[in-house]
Formats: sequence, structure tokens, C-alpha cells
Amino acid sequence: MTNENQGCGFNAQQDKQQAQDTEIKERLKHIKNKLLVMSGKGGVGKSSVAAYLSVAIAKKGFKVGLMDVDLHGPSIARLLGLKGNLEPGSNEKARPIKYLPNMEVISIEALMGENKDTATIWRGPLKIGVIRQFISDIEWMDLDYMIIDAPPGTGDEPLTVAQTIPDAKALIVTTPQEISLADVRKSINFCHQVNMEILGLIENMSGLECPHCGETIDLFKMNGGSLTAKKENLRLLATLPFDPEVVKKGDVGNMDLLDNDKAIITKKINKMVDEIVELSAS
Repeated sequence: MTNENQGCGFNAQQDKQQAQDTEIKERLKHIKNKLLVMSGKGGVGKSSVAAYLSVAIAKKGFKVGLMDVDLHGPSIARLLGLKGNLEPGSNEKARPIKYLPNMEVISIEALMGENKDTATIWRGPLKIGVIRQFISDIEWMDLDYMIIDAPPGTGDEPLTVAQTIPDAKALIVTTPQEISLADVRKSINFCHQVNMEILGLIENMSGLECPHCGETIDLFKMNGGSLTAKKENLRLLATLPFDPEVVKKGDVGNMDLLDNDKAIITKKINKMVDEIVELSAS
């Protein structure tokens, strides 16, 4: 290949990148609030928090988009019980999957065809490209909230979100135990380094109410989230209890726990949502 041909190829790629940048900026103008749900380590219930948060906000009448950028271990579609694939939209774009009339979802699982257990063995550049396409090539409706579920840690995915959506705000999920809190402090440091505002911390699995006596069993210690929030001068948005029903419902892709207004976790989630909505409006 001649230098001239190489130059043409580079220019074409540059033009394509600029066109996508323009598409992304234009789409982001139609999304009022962007919230990145992240955690320092896996196993803290981050995806469950993202799913329940999205559905709870949608149930309050807001238009919500839920974007799963955990490309290696996507679980949002299964938590919600979504089985469909993307459908063609207009202007060569694709439509996200409808969960509610006012809630749309995109996950890499929607692109996997029949075999949802296929491993995504991708390096950074490919993952970055997919996340950007989730914004530029998807025909989202005008949204009040975009909830972004990132994989654990501070790697390519949350960094791409920070660079692509500069006004995104972070919700950091932890459990009360020190090993989780140590990784959360890394997430806090990540947000400071990329100039991402932290809306607050969410302490998940914060005690189990005994079904027999009603007393709380502290499975993962106690008060770790509140102490970390106080030390880091951050809001503690919620302390969500460990509820076996969340596990059962998640395994079958059912979110109807939010319809039980008497459940403690439902009350806690709704209170958290009210505070997030209030903070978003300020």
C-alpha cells in the first residue's frame, strides 16, 4: 500500500470518528441525566441496584434508558427477564428493547443471537467502540435518565463512559465489609481523577432481617458505607438490606418486588430514588 493510500485510509477513519462524535453529542443533548452505577469489586449487587433503580424511576413516570456496558458479564437483560433482540430503527440505527412503555434497555446480550452464553473475548479498543455505538447507533427516545451499569473496577468501560459522557455522575455501590470498601475508595479516586461528580454511595446487603424474630443480622459488618461516606465527604444515598427475594426474583427475571410497598427494601429503594430525583433537579 502506498503512503497516499494509507493517508486516504487514515483520513476516512478520522472522518468516521468525527461523524460518530457528532452523533454522540447530538444524542446526549436529548438525555437530561446520566448516572453511572459502578463498584470497586464484583459481587456487591451493582447490577441489581442498577436494574431496580431504573425500574423504580420509570414507575415514577420518568423516561428511562438502561445501558449495560458490562460487556464480559452482562446480567441486566436476565435480571429484567428480557429475551428479545434489537430491531431495526430509522436512519440505519437500531431500536433498544422496550421493558416498559417509558423504559428502554440495551445490553450486549441483545446482539448475541440464540447463544447468550457466548464469551466476549475483546480487548480495549473493541469495547470502547461498542460503548460508543450504544449511544450513537441506538435510537433512544428522549430520556429523563440514562442509567449505565458498568463492570466492577476502573478499567476501559467506566473510563470510556467518563470520556464519552462528560456530564455523567457516579453512583458507587458497596457492601459494609472492609474488602469492598477498600476497592470503593479506588472508585472514588477514579472519579476524582477523571473529574466525574459522585452523586453518592449506596451500601448494599446492609443486614438481613431474621424472618423468625425480626432482628437484623449483620452479614457483612455494619456502618462501613456511612463511615466511608463521612470520611470522603460524600452522600450516603441508601443502605439497602440483604433480601433473599431479590435473589429469587433476579434468577427468574422478575422485578415485581417493587410492587410490594410493604417490603423494607422497596421502601428503601423508593426513598433512594426520591433523593436521586431531587438531587438531579437541583
